Amino acid sequence: MSTRHTHTPLVFGSLAGYQRAWLRPDIIAGLTVWAVLVPEALAYASIAGVPPVVGLYAAVPALVLYAAAGSSRHLVVGPMSATAALSAALIAPFAGGDDSRFVALSVGLAVVTGLVGLLAGFVRLGFIASFISEPVLKGFIVGLALTIIIGQVPKLLGVEKGEGNFFVQAAAVVRELGSVDGLTVFVGLLSLALVLAVKRWLPLVPGSLLVVLLGITAVALFGLDDRGIDIVGHIDAGLPSVGLPEGVRAEDYLDLIGPAVGVLLIGFAEGLGAAKTYAAKAGYTVDANRELTGLGAANLGAGLCSGMVVNGSLSKTAVNGGAGAKTQVSGLTVAVLTVLTLLFLTGLFEKLPEATLSAVVIAAVVELVDFSSLAALYRVWTKRLGSIYGVAARADFAAAIAAMFGVLIFDTLPGLIIGIAVSMLLLLYRVSKPHVAELAKSGSRWVDIGAHPELQENSDVTPSGGVIVVRVEAGLFFANADHVRDRIDDLVTDDTSMIILDAETSPFIDVSGAQMLEQLRDSLARRNIVFRVARDVGQFRDVLAGTPGGGVKVDVYPSVAEAMADRNDRRSS
Repeated sequence: MSTRHTHTPLVFGSLAGYQRAWLRPDIIAGLTVWAVLVPEALAYASIAGVPPVVGLYAAVPALVLYAAAGSSRHLVVGPMSATAALSAALIAPFAGGDDSRFVALSVGLAVVTGLVGLLAGFVRLGFIASFISEPVLKGFIVGLALTIIIGQVPKLLGVEKGEGNFFVQAAAVVRELGSVDGLTVFVGLLSLALVLAVKRWLPLVPGSLLVVLLGITAVALFGLDDRGIDIVGHIDAGLPSVGLPEGVRAEDYLDLIGPAVGVLLIGFAEGLGAAKTYAAKAGYTVDANRELTGLGAANLGAGLCSGMVVNGSLSKTAVNGGAGAKTQVSGLTVAVLTVLTLLFLTGLFEKLPEATLSAVVIAAVVELVDFSSLAALYRVWTKRLGSIYGVAARADFAAAIAAMFGVLIFDTLPGLIIGIAVSMLLLLYRVSKPHVAELAKSGSRWVDIGAHPELQENSDVTPSGGVIVVRVEAGLFFANADHVRDRIDDLVTDDTSMIILDAETSPFIDVSGAQMLEQLRDSLARRNIVFRVARDVGQFRDVLAGTPGGGVKVDVYPSVAEAMADRNDRRSS
């Protein structure tokens, strides 16, 4: 009986097999996401240092092109806080204080990020997400969220914003506390409280849009702009111009390649995490390489339509999934509604108080300040764990903290690089010192005595006759060979007559590891101690036999029991 395989279409794959019954929930979800996206896109554009309308320009092509090229049925792509803040930080040195050049280069960054994403998807670099560990990403996002919040506080208080890292900006806010504008503080804090209250107690109501509309109404009714409240001001109505940004030279695009890689890396990691979360809930899979392609297409489209960088949004994807979305028809609905907003509703948002917009930004990112996750990593670190598990826990916490303080002190992209570098260094340290367990038999299994201290005094389960059974919980190779040899040497006592290495948990070995075993055999033999290997697996066995010089001459047995039973010092097959 043959099985017929169906292939997901390369374009608009999430719409394959579309059912009419899905149309209503998709449209409702689109309306709900639109209500959240419009005020947040305006806010994130301000984080990126560009006019608010640029956020709307970016959203429309990003939603359409991701729906065409991406693999997730639920992911919502648009301007986001992380990449917006990173864009602002990366573009500032190139712009030289010229506002128009800053905007043009921000658009150019979206174009280059799109091209890099398309190239990365084409050459199947989706695996790069694995190099950003969850603790690094968590620490990075916490640091980034804190930086965004402190950058918005001056607008919330009506004071001048300081320049520099998180701590410099925080100090500037403290210095300006004596000159805050009372009305601005009232509007800002009330807006923030309302957004958070609606999010907490009325989660189905689009709190951001509600507070934005209330802020606009208050300005119109009470003339708050004439009483010192800063407002967004003029927003260009109509659709954006299409094409490359004016004033960006070929050498500028080349200079933006490095920054674009950083933006893509962060946007891809965040978007892929959101896509996988909702794919798992709905019972389908996402393709990391198609996610790169989709993100690249979305950024290229955003840049060619005068927009800023975009990426997948966890919060808006959650809104989308919670509202019942089935496919990317919801995203296409958001795109249509955003076009209508650009054509007919931009004048409405011109009276939006800056303090209210700042409150929307803070409310959107405050939930990302997840100190509880960092505290959980710290608690794991402080638990009494075995050596390898303790090292792993310390590595995770250290990498998260390094990423967070890297962002707070050195800015966004350096913070991410610091976190990844610390994570990689600690990973190398971890693999160079694998756990070497002394084993005891419990029932039919050989278990780690260190993890089962109750077995240490049980003579019925521990090996007898001076036999020590050990297990290396890693492959054996050049980076850890010396550590393994030293650890086995440390286990030897005056009564030891035999060391048996249970190789079942060592899936591979290199020439350095094999030669170490031979040297260990010789050094133990000089102390009248027999060394044997048991339960070697495929690649391990092949390297032992194929090591230069005719193979490694150690006794190899099919099982630990046979290695213990055979008192002859000879090699067995």
